[in-house]
Amino acid sequence: MAAPSLQNAKHRSGHLSDTQDDILAVEDTMADYDREEEEEGTLSLCGSPMKGNLIALGLEGSANKLGVGVILHPSKGGPVQILANIRQTFVSPPGQGFLPKDTAKHHRKWVVMLVRRALIEAGVTVDDVNCICYTKGPGMGAPLQSVAVLARMISLLWDKELVGVNHCVGHIEMGREITGAQNPVVLYVSGGNTQVIAYASQRYRIFGEALDIAVGNCLDRFARTLNISNDPAPGFNIEQMAKNGKHLLDLPYAVKGMDCSFSGILASIDILAARLEKDPSGWRDENTGEDITREDLCFSLQETVFAMLVEITERAMAHVGSSQVLIVGGVGCNERLQQMMGMMARDRGGSVYATDERFCIDNGIMIAHAGLLAYRTGFTTSLEHSTCTQRFRTDEILIKWRS
Repeated sequence: MAAPSLQNAKHRSGHLSDTQDDILAVEDTMADYDREEEEEGTLSLCGSPMKGNLIALGLEGSANKLGVGVILHPSKGGPVQILANIRQTFVSPPGQGFLPKDTAKHHRKWVVMLVRRALIEAGVTVDDVNCICYTKGPGMGAPLQSVAVLARMISLLWDKELVGVNHCVGHIEMGREITGAQNPVVLYVSGGNTQVIAYASQRYRIFGEALDIAVGNCLDRFARTLNISNDPAPGFNIEQMAKNGKHLLDLPYAVKGMDCSFSGILASIDILAARLEKDPSGWRDENTGEDITREDLCFSLQETVFAMLVEITERAMAHVGSSQVLIVGGVGCNERLQQMMGMMARDRGGSVYATDERFCIDNGIMIAHAGLLAYRTGFTTSLEHSTCTQRFRTDEILIKWRS
């Protein structure tokens, strides 16, 4: 597994304290920030060390993760510098998902404070920032709109260029930067997307994808069935329970060419969960005589869906002649998925690249990085086009920064 750290990489996550003003207070908040900077002088950069470098502020809010990141691309090349990477998560009660309106309200509540904290943590001033990058899509409509409004507002307040970023491309570019993977087949797995991707002719081409629900959504919804906690994430809690599972139960295996289907698998595992709940001690394994447990259900679900993902990824590797696999997206944090993919890659003489939860899970720094890559080619988003969209294909973006 290859996942070298970046220079100055930092990570901040978890719950913040104190109630913050709504997004409508952004102008007053930023004015306070400027006054504090003038009074204290602690955030000025003596000797202008940022001269010639490019700095972007990235805003991510396509689902229940709100992320703000500040990144620096050195003028003379070399590793990028992550100056701040802050994240705040909306956690719904056990057995429930997160509704768009509630998630948007959460983002509006926290986004101003996160921007302020990111600038302070990064040690940069507003004048140092070259552009404001935000997630244009895909994602949930209301949360996307909340963050887009903030991006437009500070773009006008600070007189900075806007850059709309494809969320999927952000994951890919951040994964490539951190791991050093050159031209991998990308497995992008999250709560909203499941895609097998390879680069060709300045596009990230989709070789296979989910035909219905994403693999992360399948895992999250089964967590709701079991009524387990959504903190820190339902998929993470499924993974921990699966580590204690021993019995592999039969589930549908739905690979169709290069595509996958997960809705039928979810329906089947839900039926098994209902059987177990009805008679917890009356269901035993036919071979060992041991009781079937909730952990066995989680184990069986993971093993089945991950085997499907490994199969279509291997087929894509064979097609494009690649020996590298890069796993990105929130589900990419799953250690069992990384392990199964690693076994396949080693058999082919290849390698697997993955990042930890700082960069796999939705974050603002990936939006800042991808946006700055586009900005360096001359791309900007005008105010009248600074919209957001729930459907934004990975292969729609012209990747001008790659040859």
